Amino acid sequence: MKIFQSIEQDHHIQRQLVNQLVETSGDSEERSSVFNQLKKELEAHAVAEERYFYVPLIQLDKTQQHARHGIAEHHEIDELIEQLENTDMSSPSWLKHAKDLAHKVKHHLEEEERDYFPAAKEMLSDDKTTVLADEYLGAMLKARQSS
Repeated sequence: MKIFQSIEQDHHIQRQLVNQLVETSGDSEERSSVFNQLKKELEAHAVAEERYFYVPLIQLDKTQQHARHGIAEHHEIDELIEQLENTDMSSPSWLKHAKDLAHKVKHHLEEEERDYFPAAKEMLSDDKTTVLADEYLGAMLKARQSS
């Protein structure tokens, strides 16, 4: 497996969770559960992706800008999560923040798949993408087991 397929598998999970999140209502067990799952998934993904996808790309002139932008978007996602954590789940503004988060996450995933992956495929060898996938998957497995 290559790093791109590994990341795309997690993108699928993230899309499902953000879609579920915006369908929840009020201060419910479902909303809390989906939000916590999404938060853990996004945090683990950001750490592993930055380490095993963006760091190798930031070292290359052709992909450095993509990597920097991706890392900046991870920070924006973190800020939106923090905003949700600091808003009462029963408040109407909570759903607005959740929709903002869903939009940002989907934008980020689409941008990676559409722009970053093709550029990275040109720059990284097949062997390198396989090694990165193994490292990424190992980091995700470890993060999921510890949560």
